[in-house]
Amino acid sequence: MLRTNLSTKPFYNERAVHSAVALVGLVAVVLTLFNVTQIVLLSRRQSDLNGRAAAAEQQARQLRSHAASLRKTIDPKQLDAISGAAREANVLIGQRLFSWTDLLNRLETTLPDDVRITAMRPRVEKDGAVTVVMGVVGRRVEDMDRFMANLEANGSFADVYAREENGTQDGLRLATIEGRYLPK
Repeated sequence: MLRTNLSTKPFYNERAVHSAVALVGLVAVVLTLFNVTQIVLLSRRQSDLNGRAAAAEQQARQLRSHAASLRKTIDPKQLDAISGAAREANVLIGQRLFSWTDLLNRLETTLPDDVRITAMRPRVEKDGAVTVVMGVVGRRVEDMDRFMANLEANGSFADVYAREENGTQDGLRLATIEGRYLPK
């Protein structure tokens, strides 16, 4: 077996090199085409967004000028009247949302055996706080004091005090108790 190369020119496998160069060139052409199409698409999108931004800025300018002209036509006295009416409406809504069931359940858990509630009137203040005025009857002053302490200890009332206190012919004590109700 002969192992020497008798040819004058050695054999090189040029086909593999040409194929690799052609493949790299083809990939470069494909990537270039992809990049060119992306540049074109992004340029169109950018010009479209610039046009929409300019239109939005123009519309914003028009709306600002329209709002400024509307503000000039508003009468401050009329605005104050409308604001007052809105506050009154909010107070009425707050009164409507008052839960009698919750209030009565809380009173039931704090009421001592020797004290009875004869009258009750909630009042919604301007700040939205609810003040409850109650007429109570008890055998002793200590029982009414315990009732007021129970109301505050329960966390359902704050600032509870007796506005007025009288005795009856039957030996009972009448009192008007007032406190700020703290709904859940």
